[in-house]
Amino acid sequence: MLLCFLPCLAQAQQIRIGVLGLFHPHELRLTPADGSAVVVEVGDKSFVLEKSSSRASAQFAIEGSEIVAKAGGQTLRGKQISVVSREGSVTDFVVTVPGKITRRYHGTLILHPSSGVIISVISMDLETAVASVVGAESTPDVPVEALKAQAVATRSYYVAGKGRHHEFDFCDTTHCQLLREPATESSRVAEAVSATRGMVLAYQSQPFPAMYTRSCSGQTKTPKDRGMANGFYPYYSVECRQCREHPFRWQRRLAPSDAAQLRSSNEGSRLRLVRRLGWNTVPGDDFILQTEGDKIVLTGVGMGHGIGLCQAGAKAMAQNGASFREILAHYYSNTSLVTWNVSASSVKK
Repeated sequence: MLLCFLPCLAQAQQIRIGVLGLFHPHELRLTPADGSAVVVEVGDKSFVLEKSSSRASAQFAIEGSEIVAKAGGQTLRGKQISVVSREGSVTDFVVTVPGKITRRYHGTLILHPSSGVIISVISMDLETAVASVVGAESTPDVPVEALKAQAVATRSYYVAGKGRHHEFDFCDTTHCQLLREPATESSRVAEAVSATRGMVLAYQSQPFPAMYTRSCSGQTKTPKDRGMANGFYPYYSVECRQCREHPFRWQRRLAPSDAAQLRSSNEGSRLRLVRRLGWNTVPGDDFILQTEGDKIVLTGVGMGHGIGLCQAGAKAMAQNGASFREILAHYYSNTSLVTWNVSASSVKK
């Protein structure tokens, strides 16, 4: 069973996440998840998809300025298509970009065309989104206390980090937070998210969008260290014992033309390159460049920008008995852990 944190939908905080945009889809396929039915709506017209019926899936494609939905011999077209449950609320469904990716979601879906591609926006409960990110950002061997720390950081980002997109609140890539499929009720991810429900990090009594990294180089960094603007929370450079004693080392070879604008300790230059060539092209910001023949060789340590919570360090701290509160206090100095009050848009200590 999928994880759904919806005891009262009317009071739950909903966030809108743009999904699958990395693939620039011109067509999509939608199927209901097992045991679910979905309603595809265009204005006052609709059809129902159900695996046991003649309409078990629907295909969507762009024609001119509209999206066309086809299923079981029926065709609907319009500027916007909605996907909901029979009751008009959240449901479970699977979206496929043909030949590229298939992913399951829990929420409601809006499709509309933009610049020749289909924009897919899912509205889902905050806690469901948090669990989806924690699952995507962790491996099966991560202790529950480290998962709890990740859940709080993830939730803090969602609560305070809107504004990077104009068509939705967040995307599903590392530009915002990596989001994949919902967790299951029996998973350790579900346990961690439920145990920290509503908890966010605050600085001077205000939530902030907490940054985190896969593996630092033994000392976490500040935005200024990475050529980035300081936000509301200043961050602090703290020692990470795990990464100091067991650093993640890597080496990559690039063409001189690709490495021409790349600079060590500069997140902006790395992001410009990896968005073009792939996220694993340059794993982290700490590296040295050397010329070998007709190639530029990068020798580096750490993964990501190195700011905020270090996932490798958090895992090690939890394995050594640290609680999620101790992990968060270590990586986010001078912060407090508060409960986010959705209805009042405020925090409670």
